[in-house]
Amino acid sequence: MPENLNLQNLLNDYALPWGINIVMALAIFIIGRWVVRMLVSLISRLMRKTGVDPILVGFVTSIANAILLLFVIIASLDQLGVDTTSFIALIGAAGLAVGLALQGSLQNFAAGVLLIIFRPFKVGDGIEAAGTIGEVEEIGIFSTRMKTGDNREIIVPNGAIYGGNITNNSARPTRRIDMVFGISYDDDLRKAKEIIQSVIDADERILKEPAPLVAVGELAESSVNFNVRPWAATPDYWAVRFDLNEKIKLAFDDAGITIPYPQMDVHTHSK
Repeated sequence: MPENLNLQNLLNDYALPWGINIVMALAIFIIGRWVVRMLVSLISRLMRKTGVDPILVGFVTSIANAILLLFVIIASLDQLGVDTTSFIALIGAAGLAVGLALQGSLQNFAAGVLLIIFRPFKVGDGIEAAGTIGEVEEIGIFSTRMKTGDNREIIVPNGAIYGGNITNNSARPTRRIDMVFGISYDDDLRKAKEIIQSVIDADERILKEPAPLVAVGELAESSVNFNVRPWAATPDYWAVRFDLNEKIKLAFDDAGITIPYPQMDVHTHSK
């Protein structure tokens, strides 16, 4: 009889309460995981509808999934009677230590999120940022991959890009080409201006509006300098620039107009 009584007490005092707690903890974990999946799916759909970059969507949903699952696990352990206060404090201390150790990476992450949200440039744009000039090939969470004009690959931390000036050469459909051509003081000024204007007018890639500018910009020490500023479509910028340099130089040669070297007149007096 005492043995039956002890067994009954063991069942009532330990087995049954623990069994209920285990079942409740499992129920909290299973239902919690289902709720987490639903919430993460909802967050993903809302972000995609608002046009957020897929890279950021994947990263945010992964972080949200991990954090929400952590809460579910803590709730399950609490149902089992585990003291989660020290567990939460341990997680907080570990998070602080990791944050301090990864301070630079977190800065790059924050900059990457801002780059993806505000989009100062996109893949395929030619930019100047963080002392680098190149074409953007990939915008990641921590770094941006660029290709230089001589086909080198450069990985630039996002913090360095967002922390400085960003020049996007591809953002606008047209660009102005700023050039300077110098002629000798002995040459015919009007004739040189007509030659430059005729070369510009003959190039169909140069836009009529805004009208190209050809004007005397400076009476320099050794030359009379023309400021030449035509407009072209952004993809044609470098091709037009190179062609104008060549065509104007050849036209000057044919007309006998010289592009002088820097020179200085030295006068000597004999006693």
